[in-house]
Amino acid sequence: MSEQKTQPVKKFRVGTISASIWQNEELQPDGTTLVKHSVQIQKRYRDQDGNWHDSNSYFPNDLPKLQLAVEKAYEFLALEETGVTAEQTASVE
Repeated sequence: MSEQKTQPVKKFRVGTISASIWQNEELQPDGTTLVKHSVQIQKRYRDQDGNWHDSNSYFPNDLPKLQLAVEKAYEFLALEETGVTAEQTASVE
């Protein structure tokens, strides 16, 4: 039997920068499940041989992309808490 890799709930990519949202469930003493989310920020790059790698180090020109990816992740999580979808916010005037 093969193991399945856990996938993020949502991933936002801006160029080589990505913000992945992970869902963690924690069983509480009263038997309820507490859902928590975490956000992982990464940068992908290619080395001289063309192999892809992950990094958590950024150049100054990466910062606007990093900011946008983080803002999108925060927006997704904030709207999920309120039960509002991104499509619903787009139609609000």
